[in-house]
Amino acid sequence: MEALRRKKIQQKAQRKFKIRGFTLKIDAVERVISFVSGFVDAEDEALDLLVDEISKESLKSSILDKDSVDRVVNRLLDAEAAAESGNSTSGNLSALRVIDAFVIPKFFYDPIKKVFKEHNGKLPIHGEASAKAALYRDRFQLLHQRLSRDRNFSRPAFDVEMTFSESSEITPIYSLVGCTGRNWIMGVISQLEDGRFFLEDLTAAVPVNLSNAISFNFITSGFFVENTIIVAEGELLIHGIFEVYTCGFPPLEDRGASLTVLRGLDFFGGGSLSKDETARLAELEKNAINDMFVILSDVWLDNEETIGKLATVLDGYESVEVIPSLFVFMGNFCSHPCNLSFHSFSSLRSQFGKLGEMIGSHPRLREGSRFLFLPGPDDIGPSTALPRCALPKYLTEGLQKHIPNAIFSSNPCRIKFFTQEIVFFRQDLLYRMRRSCLIPPSKEETNDPFEHLVATITHQSHLCPLPLTVQPIIWNYDHCLHLYPTPHTIVLGDRSEQKAFKYTGITCFNPGSFSNDSTFVAYRPCTQEVELSAL
Repeated sequence: MEALRRKKIQQKAQRKFKIRGFTLKIDAVERVISFVSGFVDAEDEALDLLVDEISKESLKSSILDKDSVDRVVNRLLDAEAAAESGNSTSGNLSALRVIDAFVIPKFFYDPIKKVFKEHNGKLPIHGEASAKAALYRDRFQLLHQRLSRDRNFSRPAFDVEMTFSESSEITPIYSLVGCTGRNWIMGVISQLEDGRFFLEDLTAAVPVNLSNAISFNFITSGFFVENTIIVAEGELLIHGIFEVYTCGFPPLEDRGASLTVLRGLDFFGGGSLSKDETARLAELEKNAINDMFVILSDVWLDNEETIGKLATVLDGYESVEVIPSLFVFMGNFCSHPCNLSFHSFSSLRSQFGKLGEMIGSHPRLREGSRFLFLPGPDDIGPSTALPRCALPKYLTEGLQKHIPNAIFSSNPCRIKFFTQEIVFFRQDLLYRMRRSCLIPPSKEETNDPFEHLVATITHQSHLCPLPLTVQPIIWNYDHCLHLYPTPHTIVLGDRSEQKAFKYTGITCFNPGSFSNDSTFVAYRPCTQEVELSAL
């Protein structure tokens, strides 16, 4: 029986590592089997955790030997031992997976077979021109296949009379020629000519007049900016302009309905789970009532006042009965942009080391909590394009010496906590959205700009649907910013006012700017409870 069990573990290990692009040497296979065998009834979780951690390592080769695996295994075992000797909350550390944006699998929609297919092979950072076209096509098809299942926009199954409000079938733009009367179309707002806007789908483009548009009853909130995909009702006038009377974003789809269509495909990146495994994790999640994430944005390490406030926060959580299981520090980590005029990298490096010393001086937090660091829009990096890669090791080595279990991930990044899917994104998005807005947001449902922002990104199923001229995006990695299926929680680190908002079952919040406003958030993933905090 033991030999059969080891054989199954070996097969699973080789398959999972191969999916991530790794090949295991014989001695590495034995070390993986030895590690995973120690977790009876939890082999899959242990293996997924090991693969995730190895994927974050800076490796010289995709062929893994025993030493490469040993380093990660020893770190995981040390963390497990620390969790067992600490409080009960820390025992859930292994249930928390941090997913870097650059390892998220990419899927594209096949409109002929009406299924999603996974992209095979490596994705280059510098894409060809076709990758830019694919970016827009994939965004459109993602929302179009979602809209095709909405009863208000789908063709009736039988030839029955339906009122206008009951069915509004989408007309392809190329079919507008020769059509009279009002039609519903779906398209991307594009500026194909200076100062002139078009609605564009996969078939054609038509100039539009949005000046008379009002939001219709499905969607009334959101920022209509260039690059967003809208559903519009209007008619093609004689001079060839589509006069828009009502418009809005494509309706949202329930998360459960999306998962049913995907049939087990892993869009989030945390690994596919069987129904039994999902049920087991959901049961464990119910008992994780003490788990708490503390999230801070704009942690300026070169500002003495900020460091003093951070010390107060750490002191406070060091003394509580049940310590937080995760601290999330989002950039910017410097009060000045790290651009070409920035010449204080050695100083910033030493400040990260001092932060490590500060955290290390709190033994309960050092041993029982995990620390996640995400770069901000003005932090050091190869470019300002999204997704942003993790902070460079040159800056973080000193901190890592004091806090071995610190995690440096991309921006955005994702966290899988039992069955919960949480997205973290640090970008000053609200200001840019309001500045780029083409139509004044409707005031019928809300005047709150943050609520309009949440409506925009959720209906667009995209974290940053701004024009690429406003916010560059790495063409081949645009899928890392998709929000499909909708996650349970979206954390939008923004310099604007601290806010929390629950929208169609999705928990969204902005922890505020810690350096400017002394604000942060304590979040309990088990109950999706958001505690807006401030010093």
